[in-house]
Amino acid sequence: MKIGLIREGKVPPDTRVPLTPEQCTQIIQRFGLSIVAEPSPIRCFADDDYRRHGIPLQDGLSDCDILMGVKEVPVRMMIPGKSYFFFSHTIKKQAYNRDLLRAILAKNIRLIDYEVLTDEQGRRLIAFGKFAGMVGAHNGIMAYGERTGLFHLRRMKDCLDYAEAQQVYQNLVLPPMKIVLTGTGRVASGAALVLRDMNIRQVSPTEFLHQKFEEAVFTQLGSSDYVAPMNGTPYNRQEFHQLPEKYRSIFQPYYRIADVFINGIFWNNRAPAFFTKEEMRCPDFHIQVIADVTCDIAPLSSVPSTIRASSIAQPVYGYDPQTEQETEPGLPAAIDIMAIDNLPSELPRDASREFGNQFMRHILPELLREYSPMIERATIAENGELGPHFKYLEDYVSG
Repeated sequence: MKIGLIREGKVPPDTRVPLTPEQCTQIIQRFGLSIVAEPSPIRCFADDDYRRHGIPLQDGLSDCDILMGVKEVPVRMMIPGKSYFFFSHTIKKQAYNRDLLRAILAKNIRLIDYEVLTDEQGRRLIAFGKFAGMVGAHNGIMAYGERTGLFHLRRMKDCLDYAEAQQVYQNLVLPPMKIVLTGTGRVASGAALVLRDMNIRQVSPTEFLHQKFEEAVFTQLGSSDYVAPMNGTPYNRQEFHQLPEKYRSIFQPYYRIADVFINGIFWNNRAPAFFTKEEMRCPDFHIQVIADVTCDIAPLSSVPSTIRASSIAQPVYGYDPQTEQETEPGLPAAIDIMAIDNLPSELPRDASREFGNQFMRHILPELLREYSPMIERATIAENGELGPHFKYLEDYVSG
């Protein structure tokens, strides 16, 4: 088997890699595979890093069996009939990637999507989520400092790695502020790690709602804290995941007192949003900064003010609840939105190392088997047809 590491072609560019030079060497030695890398001027690990580890650079990858990238591959760069690994962002029927999936089918490409590589219990085995949460939390606090002028926080992208960011946190002095973090998975765990490393004290949801603090604090909410059944029965986790449309938001007490909202959930399109655009116009809506790590774009979103993704170059935009339009960030009548959709690219070296380790540990052995249920569950398309677990996308493809 020959693996090719593709050059990222999506704009804005992403500097992450699916495998670091060291990991490529380990795979060659342990599994006897061949690996080449397409030259790229933007990777967080330079072409010379791959050369030094004995990984050939190759412009054309048509002789490779498996092509690995990170973000969506532009249609013009796709090689027909090949097997690809990347995040396609199609499983929720995202309108902006419909043509991508159509092209994959038309070109008879086998697409294995990292997002749906799961074990038998449905748990994801490979993800950048932890680092998305880490950078998202950092940027949310950074945006609050810029908005209020109370402190300045250096950008994560300007740090070599997270160890350098931790050194920055040692000298960070924060004002009293209240931060609400949603989610309990990888994303939220990464966000909570950063908040703790900033010496922000974690408090329970009850303390957050009913006590006053003279310091920066945050609380972390699970789904039972922000949704409830419409019929008044007790919260049931299994029911919520299976029938989220039967639940309503109970997030109102938190938006009345929080300064910063960090959204780290995986959102189901049928679940309620945290709040409505109408609620955002109410005088008691207190949140000033929303760091939407989830980054689902309105109207199909858990946060209605996420009207577009922002970028690493311009991480924050304003949202005016009265006009429902985008503004410059920092305006008194606006709420600042941080909604970068490739957050781990601000911490690319750390994120790439952990991602590659997950691939080597969980995915590569399955890929080498003659048949793998795990690989089948993650195959969105093959031989011009949708995979067996993705037939529900037929109406999405047909438009």
